[in-house]
Amino acid sequence: MKTFTSSLSNFALILFIVIFSAQVTAAQERGNEEPRVSPNATVSQTVGTTDITITYGRPAVNDRKIFGELVPYDEVWRTGANESTALVVSDDVIIEGNELEAGTYSIYTIPNENEWTIIINSKMSWGTQYDQSQDVMRFTVEPQEANYMERLLFYFEDVTQESATIVLHWDTVKVPIQINI
Repeated sequence: MKTFTSSLSNFALILFIVIFSAQVTAAQERGNEEPRVSPNATVSQTVGTTDITITYGRPAVNDRKIFGELVPYDEVWRTGANESTALVVSDDVIIEGNELEAGTYSIYTIPNENEWTIIINSKMSWGTQYDQSQDVMRFTVEPQEANYMERLLFYFEDVTQESATIVLHWDTVKVPIQINI
């Protein structure tokens, strides 16, 4: 019986990965095969038994002033380059105290010097086709000063069996987002 349950769990994980790949690929089709100026990246972390995956475009600073200019304050930002940044969670989670059902979502933000609004949205799209009516949740977090990072990077810190911190890091700004299972 244990072998059957284990095989069933493996099948469920494989099915999840196939569905996730299909959803993100569909959202990220762009109609040409040229190298991207802002290459895509994917980061995944398992917390307990929950898989959390983020797929995003990695723009570079390129000697530009990022926050407050290229990425204006107090305006919705697609939080990356190219397509929507995709957040996929295999099980229900709690993000900054807000319940989020298992599924695929896009991440948008509204940056500010002292506070960032994080937007979890249900619409996957190319570029800046943000639709506020598709917002699943909004919450605020405090940005932190950080070491310089040329390309936008998402990563996980403080990983335990019950929680992790998703970090958005670009230029000299780091934005932590607490996630619990």
